[in-house]
Amino acid sequence: MSAEIRWGVVGPGRIADKVVQDFPVVDGARVVAVASRSAERARAFAERHGIDRAHGSYADVVADPDVDVLYVATPHPQHHALALAALRAGKALLVEKAFTATTAGAHEVVDLARQTGVFTMEAMWTRFQPAVVALRELVADGAIGEVRSVQADLGVSREYDPADRLFDLALGGGALLDLGVYVVSFAQMLLGTPERVVAAGSLFPSGADAEASLLLDHGDGRTSTLMTSLRNALPGQARVFGTTGWIDVPPRFHHPDTIVLHRAGAEPETITRRPLGAGYAHELIEVTEGVRAGRSESAVMPLADTLAVQTVLGEAAEQLGVRHAEAPELG
Repeated sequence: MSAEIRWGVVGPGRIADKVVQDFPVVDGARVVAVASRSAERARAFAERHGIDRAHGSYADVVADPDVDVLYVATPHPQHHALALAALRAGKALLVEKAFTATTAGAHEVVDLARQTGVFTMEAMWTRFQPAVVALRELVADGAIGEVRSVQADLGVSREYDPADRLFDLALGGGALLDLGVYVVSFAQMLLGTPERVVAAGSLFPSGADAEASLLLDHGDGRTSTLMTSLRNALPGQARVFGTTGWIDVPPRFHHPDTIVLHRAGAEPETITRRPLGAGYAHELIEVTEGVRAGRSESAVMPLADTLAVQTVLGEAAEQLGVRHAEAPELG
């Protein structure tokens, strides 16, 4: 492997457009290829971002010998087949959240990642934001005592359009996989894997979930209360409650640059930590350094946490009557 870690982008959509713009601030990493099922879309993306090669199929970029890492930014149900093919080809992976469309699919990918020892990580950029790193350090240092509860919400108002990916069940549509993954991952990061999930919500005519409220029971009375929606806007805030204080994460909590520490008997303390670039650079650095060091996964976003989050999302979807499935073909 060259000293430079060479990246390929799979799925040149809106999120990939934003993520690739942070590569200039990532040392020793370069995007060398992009792939789409549409050769025209791949070429347009490559021209826009100065990328050398555009592939008109996913299989071609998986087989590209000059690519070390694949950033997978296709619709959720396509992650599973893509990730399995990439791992078999020895390609490291950064897979957009939600990691897969189903819990079973996530287990298959993680099992193969562990068998092959090839670096694999979910692209949960929230965990790498400097302000969230500061929050975790405060919690670990006992700044608010023992964490007892987490609240978080994330929602946007979107007009129902059955042709849009967000509402199309076959493309992994619905609030849970697109937005709910953030609130669940935030809670799991702080309180661990829940023992029980209770979900209530509503569905769009397509069968995709429109909104959901989740109560997670983390044992010993510790709980998370989470909300997500595509039906109406929510502030996008989070709060972490401890036995001796709490920490507010102002909107939008999934990529904050500020947190506010409230200790019992003390004035609130505002802590600001700005991200590199647009905030995607931190997860790109984690993968680049992990691949260069020969690691198989991230200590910040480990595969066990990804599985735990995917399990919660799967249980919530089941309770709401949502039926997600993985796409069968690589394409």
